[in-house]
Amino acid sequence: MAIRIFITGGTFDKEYNELNGQLFFKDSHLHDLLEMGRSRLSVEIRTLMMVDSLEMTDADRELILHQCQTCEEDKIVITHGTDTMSVTAAMLADKVPGKTIILTGAMIPIKFGSSDGLFNLGSALAFAQSLPAGVYVAMNGRYFDWDNVRKNRQTGVFEETKTAGTK
Repeated sequence: MAIRIFITGGTFDKEYNELNGQLFFKDSHLHDLLEMGRSRLSVEIRTLMMVDSLEMTDADRELILHQCQTCEEDKIVITHGTDTMSVTAAMLADKVPGKTIILTGAMIPIKFGSSDGLFNLGSALAFAQSLPAGVYVAMNGRYFDWDNVRKNRQTGVFEETKTAGTK
């Protein structure tokens, strides 16, 4: 069965306006990334929204939840902004049993050329195929349980919130 990929926006898909220096959304870069990474996985892709996760509403999260609950695939990757990724992960963990859900994103927009997004996407797809049912965050080459992760705003990396073994 295919892996379902839901696109929600975040830095992953932001573009840079050279005239005013602002970041904005245009189209998702996911298809290009899968091609660039030479992925041969069977995937079903759906864009749910293109928002910065700081602007994500409860209604947006309810849409993500509904899509995860009702899609036929049991392996799901969600591209998501990094600032509130753990909030969405916590909401899904309580309400979507029996599926492996991986949230991933990027600290640097794909369009900047030196983004971590391609690596994080590849990691998320691999983790979706290998981890048991549950909700996880995949960043920086690691996966984290939904209830044991935070974005360290000083270092710009994701880390465990509890002291435990490294994954």
